[in-house]
Amino acid sequence: MRGKSQPTFYKGSKAMKRRILNLSLVASCFVFWVIVLFNLTVIGEEAMELKIKSSAFNEGNMIPKKYTCDGTNVSPPLAWEGAPANAKSLALISDDPDAPVGTWVHWVIYNIPPTIKELPENIPPHKNIENGAQQGTNDFRMIGYGGPCPPRGIHRYYFKLYALDTMLDSQPGLTKAQLVKAMEGHILAQGQLMGRYQR
Repeated sequence: MRGKSQPTFYKGSKAMKRRILNLSLVASCFVFWVIVLFNLTVIGEEAMELKIKSSAFNEGNMIPKKYTCDGTNVSPPLAWEGAPANAKSLALISDDPDAPVGTWVHWVIYNIPPTIKELPENIPPHKNIENGAQQGTNDFRMIGYGGPCPPRGIHRYYFKLYALDTMLDSQPGLTKAQLVKAMEGHILAQGQLMGRYQR
């Protein structure tokens, strides 16, 4: 006995369900990749890297005495590239993780305009500098740069650069801890340069 054929409207309903299911799968895949790309470009600081260098010393090499407490104690020249197009400002922190009392902060500078690609040698110890940036307070309790001055052994000195998606609504004189707090959720990219010094 032959079975009864299904009504046309029923067949059409099944086809519609298949189309809806396919569209749902496509939409789900689209949303997934949008989330992945968003994480890579906005949240994923590891996905974007700034390249920072100095004409005074190479990565891992000794920092010349000129830029330390044993010399004229001026800030070294720094240059960088790779800042994202949507960066609104840059910030720099220089510190020594090998200090006997814990990480010692040598330099805090922020609200550097994103069009700036370098800091020349000998940035003056002013709260506001000519390029529009602001300087914070280092662990010598001074504004601006304080060079390496290790009590003993070879110490590492990091110059950490951050690209931010905002200009910080902050006054000059921030400490490293205050700057790190202000940067939370705003870092687009970062990079670092490390030099060494021994007295």
